[in-house]
Amino acid sequence: MRRPFMILAAALSLSACVSPATTDPAELPSGQWSLDPAHASVTWQVRHLGLSWYTARFDAAEASLSFDPANPQDAQLTAIVDAASVSTGDPDFDDTLRGLGWLAADRHPQIVFRSTRIVVTGETTGRIHGELTLKGVTAEAVLETEFYGGTYNPLEGAQALGFGAYMTIDRTDFGVGNLPGNFIGDEVRLRIEAEFLRD
Repeated sequence: MRRPFMILAAALSLSACVSPATTDPAELPSGQWSLDPAHASVTWQVRHLGLSWYTARFDAAEASLSFDPANPQDAQLTAIVDAASVSTGDPDFDDTLRGLGWLAADRHPQIVFRSTRIVVTGETTGRIHGELTLKGVTAEAVLETEFYGGTYNPLEGAQALGFGAYMTIDRTDFGVGNLPGNFIGDEVRLRIEAEFLRD
C-alpha cells in the first residue's frame, strides 16, 4: 500500500509545479524542438461506402521544429511518419495497407512533410505550407495549425510546446489504394496532436 501512495504523492507534487500553458511569446523561449513521441498522435480518416469516416492511426513519428514564438512565420518544420506503423486494430488489414497497392512501406518507408512557408491566420492559428512525400510522390500540402501554448514539463526537465493540426489530401494523387468504385473515398483527413520538447 505504501508504494501507490508514494507514487500518488509524487504525481501531486509535480502537478503543483506545472504552470498553465501560455501563448504569450514573451514567456516562451525560441530554439530547436523535437517531437515528444509519448505525447503525439497521427490519426487518419477515409470515407467507407459513403456511410462513415473509417478512423485509424500511425504509431511511429518523429519531427523537428525551429520555432520562435515572437516570429511564428519563420518556423521550420520537418515531420516523418513510419509508413509501416499504420495501425487499424486489424493486423491482417495493417499488412494489406503496408503492401504495394497502398502505402508500399517496404519501398517507401517514410511519409515526410517539410514546411516551405508559414502564414499566420490568428493569434494562435497558422497555415503551414509545405511538401508532402508519400509513396515516392511529392506534392504541395497544407497543415492548418493551432498553437496550444507552452510550459515547463518537470518530468522531462524541459520546456514543452503543444500544437494541433489537420490536413486533407487526395489519396489518388499519391497512388494510394486500388479498390474500384466508391468503396472508399478519395479524401483522406489527417489529424495531428503534438508536443515538442526544447533540445
